[in-house]
Amino acid sequence: MISDNPAFENFISENRWAVLTSLRKDGHPVSSWVAYARQGDTLVVSTPGRTFKRRSLARDPRVTLLISNDAAPFNYVSVEGTADIETEDLVGPTRAVFANIKDMGFDEPADLEQWLSDQERVIIRIQPQRVSGVIR
Repeated sequence: MISDNPAFENFISENRWAVLTSLRKDGHPVSSWVAYARQGDTLVVSTPGRTFKRRSLARDPRVTLLISNDAAPFNYVSVEGTADIETEDLVGPTRAVFANIKDMGFDEPADLEQWLSDQERVIIRIQPQRVSGVIR
């Protein structure tokens, strides 16, 4: 369980888009729009290995994932935690992300393992520590 609030739990499981915020060297936050998936009590994001977010999280693993829905009234759940960068066993978590965004027109590449290799992808696995939000 990520949250002891059932409304937050459902919201996290039912949505697919979020804003990932990490910290620059000087402590200033930087954010990017990402697709995510839930895997048990963690959240996963697939990203190319050379991105700023990967480098910043390798330096400082503190992260916030602000999950939003697709329509008004634009509810949200904010998940604060720490991130682990995974470079092995990427197929399962990446498939989970693609499954979560499939109905939005994003299909898994035919040769997923080659795609992961070509893009030097990594998985950012978020270990939640604090959850808050607004569900109207």
